[in-house]
Amino acid sequence: MTLLPERLLTGYRNFMAQRYANETMRYKQLADQGQTPETLVIACCDSRSAPEIIFDTAPGEIFVVRNVANLVPPYAPDGEYHSTSAALEFAVQSLKVKNIVVLGHGRCGGIKAALDGDSEPLSPGDFIGKWMSLVAPAADAVSANELMTPFERQTALERISIRYSLRNLRTFPCIDILEKKGRLTLHGAWFDISTGELWIMNPETGDFLRPDPEEVGAPAALE
Repeated sequence: MTLLPERLLTGYRNFMAQRYANETMRYKQLADQGQTPETLVIACCDSRSAPEIIFDTAPGEIFVVRNVANLVPPYAPDGEYHSTSAALEFAVQSLKVKNIVVLGHGRCGGIKAALDGDSEPLSPGDFIGKWMSLVAPAADAVSANELMTPFERQTALERISIRYSLRNLRTFPCIDILEKKGRLTLHGAWFDISTGELWIMNPETGDFLRPDPEEVGAPAALE
């Protein structure tokens, strides 16, 4: 009987022999004292864009929420099931994070599905289609631009969706209040899987800037 795929078992053995062995005390402290991450990252489910790897973080350093296309729905206290909203509530109200980062990425399958309006649902429930309808108006507007190439449309909507999620974050009363008090900061970023480049959204203009690799704190080039 196979309990787990062999690749995962091998990875776990490597984890125990290397990372856990080197950070045993940190893990024990996290177990005893709980987690106190200062940053919440809202990222895509895509296996190629893991925030913990991109930002080279230690255990317990960032709180991560992942869903299709890193979307944040509007605040909707309607009694239904809202996994992303629940994670937001916990991160902001309980963990009291100081930063929220919406991390998008290139070649996002969810964004591609939103742009391909004629694609057939993957199942009768069409859960992806329903979820991506959150950005349907923007997808329609981008698709209507005949002067853009398919790649340009994809990148444009990937970045627009980040701005959309940031706007929806501010519909949550607790986030809006804390941001206005200066106790919470919202950020947008876009990761290029092919080149490894990280583009950071200027909060004042909405433009995405690429930091100088040698001076990460100083955005150097406009898109």
